Amino acid sequence: MSYKRWEREFFGQKLVIENGKMAKQADGAVVLRYADSVLLTTVNGNEKAMPGTDFLPLTVEYQEKFYAAGKIPGGFLKRESRPSDNAVLSARIIDRPIRPLFPDGMRNEIQVIITVLSADPDNPPDIWGITASSLALNISPIPFEGIVAGVQVGYIDGKYVIFPSAEELDRSELDIVVAGTENAVAMVEGEAKEVSEEVMVGALEAAHEAIKSLVAFQKEIISEFAIEKWEAEIPVAPEGFLEPFNAMVDRDKLAEIMLTQGKRNKDKALKAYRDELIELFTEKAKETWSEEEIEANTGFVKDLFHDIEKEVMRKRVIEDDVRMDGRRHDEIRPINIELDLLPRAHGSALFTRGETQSLGIVTLGATMDEQIVDTMFEEGSKSFMLHYNFPPFSTGEVKRLRGPGRREIGHGHLAERSLKNIVPKGESFPYTIRVVSEVLESNGSSSMATVCSGSLALMAAGVPMEKHVAGVAMGMIQEPEKTVVLTDILGNEDHMGDMDFKVTGTRDGITAFQMDVKVSGVSSEIMTKALDQARLARLKILDLMNEAISEPRKFVSDYAPIIRTINLPYEKIGEIIGPGGKVIKKLSSEYDSTIFIDDEKSQAKIVGSNREKLDQLEKVIDAIISEVKPGQLFTGKITRAEAYGFFVELAPGKTGLLHISKMGANGKDFLKEHKVGDTIPVEIAGTDQMGKISLKLEGVEVTEDKRRDNRRPSPRNDRNRGDRNRK
Repeated sequence: MSYKRWEREFFGQKLVIENGKMAKQADGAVVLRYADSVLLTTVNGNEKAMPGTDFLPLTVEYQEKFYAAGKIPGGFLKRESRPSDNAVLSARIIDRPIRPLFPDGMRNEIQVIITVLSADPDNPPDIWGITASSLALNISPIPFEGIVAGVQVGYIDGKYVIFPSAEELDRSELDIVVAGTENAVAMVEGEAKEVSEEVMVGALEAAHEAIKSLVAFQKEIISEFAIEKWEAEIPVAPEGFLEPFNAMVDRDKLAEIMLTQGKRNKDKALKAYRDELIELFTEKAKETWSEEEIEANTGFVKDLFHDIEKEVMRKRVIEDDVRMDGRRHDEIRPINIELDLLPRAHGSALFTRGETQSLGIVTLGATMDEQIVDTMFEEGSKSFMLHYNFPPFSTGEVKRLRGPGRREIGHGHLAERSLKNIVPKGESFPYTIRVVSEVLESNGSSSMATVCSGSLALMAAGVPMEKHVAGVAMGMIQEPEKTVVLTDILGNEDHMGDMDFKVTGTRDGITAFQMDVKVSGVSSEIMTKALDQARLARLKILDLMNEAISEPRKFVSDYAPIIRTINLPYEKIGEIIGPGGKVIKKLSSEYDSTIFIDDEKSQAKIVGSNREKLDQLEKVIDAIISEVKPGQLFTGKITRAEAYGFFVELAPGKTGLLHISKMGANGKDFLKEHKVGDTIPVEIAGTDQMGKISLKLEGVEVTEDKRRDNRRPSPRNDRNRGDRNRK
């Protein structure tokens, strides 16, 4: 295999493709370079179909290598281990546009591995994994029916920017990844700052133009390879085997069964009818086929029934505008909302839409609860997170409970992106916010129900959001004679339809967007219609959410931590911390609180559950950082007793002397009656040039006596007056 290299200028950066240098034993391998980002993408496949599978066993792995960014991984082992959430999300973005391009019915195991060798933060490598994977598959012997590419799009000052830099993304109103072929957009994923539907359609059109140029570049490269593709083992039924079963199926009866209300009831009724037909078919087939042949091909009979079910569903929608649950194409399912179901949670909401139900729970925490972020590009923490859980009982199934899989991570990420630009940040609401969605029932659009339950729970928790965010999943049935866009799709409509298209947003615009298209193309007109239909549905849902709670609660839960922020003079931070952390530890223990010092912002955050103690702590910190003034009153603690008076602690690290002369007429008695540890009321009498504090007993009038002033003795003037020679 000889080394080959192709180069092209693409949106201001050099794009280089290499083959024949690295990973030469893989079925297909390319190295893609864009600016300083470098990816090695390899593909391998088994020529034999995987037995016992009824799906395409495709695995896409995206490997983040910390050396690519010049970093050593954290943790004890100091090496990469399980994929990060970012890596999982990147793998999903690559998987979604390439999966539909494998031959239908293919059951061969395929593995695509994208390894990041160099990572440029201004030109993230993950999006280039789509183009690199397409190219590696096309120059391999693995059957693959198309060329796909992906780009990132921003929207800055009214202009679309392809592959924006990190600095440009910070200013952008839009951040989406778009993948497609030369004919159509196939996949979209991203977030926005309440942009209009027109802006979103324009972004897809701009992206597709860039995609076309990348596809053309791939075609040039692929044309230089003479690759013989192996035949995918696609099992088929014997000729003439399925025709009798096809004739047995009563389409009208099937259509009536499909209108059965309730997912479980519908599934049972469909299964009963299918099993009845299979039993009749089996008896009749015995006249022509052996029992072994019938048993070996029963799976094809089930597949055919599913295909007929799909055909009937689509026909009813196209011809009669009747969906599987009886709705019209633009109707949403009934919605029910309940708030505050969980008394100890900081905020909770149950959002039910048809047979899809999400319980949203909000927990408020402090700085120490922020999620640590340690990726190739980022080190730090984030204060808003959303986690999505999808237990097996939500679909009436029995499965092992495991940690979150790729689907859960992906759905949670979409919901988090939907809400994050509306959730307040920083000093306006100094809490760490965790939203959890427990999907309790699922029949389509559970991620969109998560957005709704999350928004409701956030307002119920007192998070000061200006407006609600809602989401809806759209679908499409496309036939040569007609295209119908479906609002609020069911699980079966997603499975049997031609598009899964999720849109979230406020009344003012779109906040997140995800789309997967299964057909060869969706025109701008259809996309505009789908977005407009989604906006109308979103507004209806927002009306219902606002009826339940239209503005955030004025106060957070009694069970949420109390957080106060205190601005500090930078030079006083050391006094609050104390030598070896002595002062801050003492304050935390004494006032049952946690104190965080932010050097960069010159702030202290105090966190606790007792409001009274936090009030006291705030006063103590104020006393530490403030310069004392004559006349200020304190309740101080005696820390040391001497014959001439008491040393009194006014605040940690701040002590003054209460001289016996400033205890009033009964100073000697007062001195005898008190001991170390007692608290006494004092007043600032003054400070000397060294900053030492002089106190007097509160309420005591002290006559200034020059002879007994609490000043240090002056230097002796007769120090040199003696007879040095005196023996």
